[in-house]
Order: sequence, then C-alpha cells, then structure tokens
Amino acid sequence: MWRPPTPFLKQLEGARAPATIRVVGSVQEPLDSHLVDRFRNGDREAFSVIYRAYQRCVFRFALYLTGDRERAGEATQETFVWLIHHLSAFDPARGDLAAFLCGVARQMVRRRRREEQKWLPLSDAAAGAAPPPEIAENQETAELWSALASLPERYRETVILCDLEELSGEQAASILGCAVGTIWSRLHRAHELLQRKLLSKKVRCSL
Repeated sequence: MWRPPTPFLKQLEGARAPATIRVVGSVQEPLDSHLVDRFRNGDREAFSVIYRAYQRCVFRFALYLTGDRERAGEATQETFVWLIHHLSAFDPARGDLAAFLCGVARQMVRRRRREEQKWLPLSDAAAGAAPPPEIAENQETAELWSALASLPERYRETVILCDLEELSGEQAASILGCAVGTIWSRLHRAHELLQRKLLSKKVRCSL
C-alpha cells in the first residue's frame, strides 16, 4: 500500500498561524474522557479546561479550511456550543477529543459555506478564499495557498490534515469519516495535482 512521503509543503512553515496556535493533536490531554464525564455531571470548570486545551487547535484547523480569521472564529465558537448540547456524541474509543472537535468544526465550516453559496452569484461562490495575511505577505507561500485552495475539497482537507497539521492517517480518517487507505489515496492524488499546478505557474511566469 502506498504511504505518504515526507510532507513537501514545508515551505508553508513560515505561513502558519502564530506560534500560540498549536497544531491539531499537539495538546496531550490523557483525561479527555474524565473531563467529559465531569462536565456531564455538571462541572462547568471541566468544560473550561476542555475549551482552553483545544480552542486554539480547532481555530487553526478552521483557519486553514476557510482562509478567514472571522469565519474560523465563528466555526470554533459554533463547535464548542455544539459540544455543550451533544456531549454524548464523543466516544473516546473512536479517537481523541482533538480529532473529534476538528471533525465537528469541519461540518460547521461546510454548513456555513453551503448557506453562503445559496445567496452568492455563481462566480463568487466558486472563488477560493483569500489567504490569511501572514500567508499573503510571502509570494511563494501565497502561491502554494492558491494552489491548495483550488483543489477539490476532499483533497484539500486531506492535505491540510496530513501535510500542514501533520496528523496520522488514522487521525485524518477519523476526522473525515473514511478509511485510512482512502486518506493515502487522496493525499497521493492531491500531491500530484499540487505539483502540476505549481509547475504550470512557474512555466507561465518564465515565458
């Protein structure tokens, strides 16, 4: 079975969100299940601990998906509000809380995007989001962002999770709700498409 190569999008390192925003899965919280149980039993401080532990990584993931800090913030807030009312949906046997919350954030982003596209002209609805300021400042990383934004959603999400967030195939599969083999297949295809797009741009610029 094909395995992903060392991420080739390391050029985006300088374009990542500020250092205070940690990558998905970097927060090591061995007491996810314990905290959730405490909150179920009425311990509000437990939810505060969950929010402080995972708010930044959820925001970061939403930022990569949307390219917009305001929308990423809204998706993050909606994710934790949803968690308050659907706490029973988290099953620690199926994965960690970080992956679960990012899966929820993904659905929030997709739902809001569908709602917005109902009212946008087709040309606007199809347009990719502008990169965040810290990405747009660098031409090379902005070009990478543009190429990434032009990918079909299933490929773009896989690259964000596996290359930018450096999650395992199992974690990405949990978030996207598919098999691990599908993750590797999508990532391989996404790399091919990105390389073509970036190479094509270099050729046009050299003419």
